[in-house]
Amino acid sequence: MSAVSAIELHQVLPEHRDGLFAQYSHPESVRMAAFVFGDPFDRGEFDARLDKLLAMPSILYRSIIVEGEVAGAIASFEMEGQREVTYGVHPELWDRGIATEALRLFLQEETTRPLHARAASDNRGSLRVLEKCGFRKVDTEVSFAPARGESIEETICVLN
Repeated sequence: MSAVSAIELHQVLPEHRDGLFAQYSHPESVRMAAFVFGDPFDRGEFDARLDKLLAMPSILYRSIIVEGEVAGAIASFEMEGQREVTYGVHPELWDRGIATEALRLFLQEETTRPLHARAASDNRGSLRVLEKCGFRKVDTEVSFAPARGESIEETICVLN
């Protein structure tokens, strides 16, 4: 697939919700994310969680817009005293450089360093995105991944 040229990050708007839910609830997105909250296929639960996240001043949450359409989301948040970043792009748009460019753009707004990230160790695409954006692998741990129903290895990365 070819690269996409028009990638932007936007404040989450009401009209983005359908696209965000489509990305979040896609079975392949769920499997690769691995560490999901609640039922990723429940729209009501998704909307309630999104409302809660958007109301928290400590969370920076953006829609990833590609050629005018919602492609996914990217966010940063505090976890165990560390700033972390997370992102997801709809699987139909994988392998087009969207996540890499979205993370590069996001890092201009989220300037906290060190900034941490985590990905399932078998999620090679996400780990490559982090590497391209300057994150380095610092550790691994085994944790229960609700989306997979088992414990899996997770790679921990940091950007200084």
